[in-house]
Amino acid sequence: MELINIRYKLLAVCCCLIAIAGSSCSERPTSPTMVNEQPAIYPDYIGVTIPADIAPLDFNFTDEEIDCMDVVVKGSKGGDSHANGDWADFDVDDWHELTEQNAGGELLFTVCVKKNGQWLQYQDFKMYVSKYRLDEYGVTYRRIAPGYEVGGDIGIYQRDIHSFDESAILAESVVPGQCMNCHVANRANPNTFNMQIRGEHGGTLLYKDGKQIYLTTKTDSTVANTSYSYWHPDGDYCAFSTNSIHQSFFVGTGQRIEVYDTFSNVLVLDTRTNELVLCPLLQTDDWETYPAFSADGKTLYYCTAKPHRVPAEWDQVKYSLCRISFDAKTGTYGNHVDTLLNARELNRSFTYPRPSYDGKWLMYNVTACGNFPVNHPEADLWLMNLMTGETYPLAGANSDDTESFHNWSLNSHWFVFSSRRENGVYSMPYIAFLDEKGKAGKPFLLPQRNPKKYYQEEMDSYNCIDFTREKVQLDAREVHRKVFENKREQVKIR
Repeated sequence: MELINIRYKLLAVCCCLIAIAGSSCSERPTSPTMVNEQPAIYPDYIGVTIPADIAPLDFNFTDEEIDCMDVVVKGSKGGDSHANGDWADFDVDDWHELTEQNAGGELLFTVCVKKNGQWLQYQDFKMYVSKYRLDEYGVTYRRIAPGYEVGGDIGIYQRDIHSFDESAILAESVVPGQCMNCHVANRANPNTFNMQIRGEHGGTLLYKDGKQIYLTTKTDSTVANTSYSYWHPDGDYCAFSTNSIHQSFFVGTGQRIEVYDTFSNVLVLDTRTNELVLCPLLQTDDWETYPAFSADGKTLYYCTAKPHRVPAEWDQVKYSLCRISFDAKTGTYGNHVDTLLNARELNRSFTYPRPSYDGKWLMYNVTACGNFPVNHPEADLWLMNLMTGETYPLAGANSDDTESFHNWSLNSHWFVFSSRRENGVYSMPYIAFLDEKGKAGKPFLLPQRNPKKYYQEEMDSYNCIDFTREKVQLDAREVHRKVFENKREQVKIR
């Protein structure tokens, strides 16, 4: 009996300590001193446009030497929320209710900070809640350390954007020694995607309607295995480039690495028969890459460059943005190529075209040279109006560092991309709004609970980021079995 009493006393002491620790910052502001500036918060969410029902945009005060933070949020259409503690940690349900109530309105934030025993109140700031929803389940991305090694702790992950839940679609531990990349879904459809497995047991994984098919895509008529891809909207065809990809490192310059091709072509795979559909206009001595179908599937966009002696002439390689028609009923191409942006005339490189699903816009990367914008600090996002041909930089979304790996939401009013604006090394996930006139809002970093701690401790880059309508359900055990069985279906030429 005495032992039991001791245990209860110890438990009571522990509970008291936990309660004290949890309430170390629960004081409400009293007689705060007004500060004539907005608060310095991380992430910088001041003035961003967000969708209703997004995960709470928690934030920290950039100055770590504070005693407490108190944040009150009020909606222009009603409702409020309150957070008090070491950082602004909003209740998920309260946040969802507040943002839903204020769709098409504004949220006003009042931030008070207690420092050295004195409360300070900063100027209010706003977030804008768009009337356009973002109802996709979440985003998918590859997480990889920016260390340029082969293999390692690589994984394809998915994140619920309405909460903070992340889960692995496929981790390197499932297929040890192999590399996974280029996970591409058809219009955010979790039941139709492909993925490249690289290594001794490499191959192309096609996932359609719950079935995993593994292909060998190199043939006597093509220069290499397939690489970058994009699905036709009907789900029967998938466009690929076949690339010989290399990387070289710089010495004594500010740039670390350049990734380049020594040859590349574009083709289309008929996934019903696993036959490659070739076109002489896309199988030239030039370097064709980054195919992407238009929203209606009648046009295939791609990039092409004149060959150069690489890596010596790496900075002379510049890609034009082109298009060719495609007939899905007959599986045939048009007989001529249109050049939308000429690299020689404009002295720039145009890569990674991504058409919006409403057929209005074409987003792409602009760099000084090359075809791998993630490694170019000058890489910006540009937008082309497909109705008028007008093209311009997305000033609201771009930064002084790299923007890359962009993709659209289903309603074409949101886009997700990777940016190195944080530190120039790690690619981090951002979401931005696009209005009816093609103007981008200020992007917001993918929300995390206690974001400063999360992103300071996170040692991975995020790339190949895209939306997914629902949670991806991939049988990892079946992946492991089929990858190491080494049974691959050889594609044929139609």
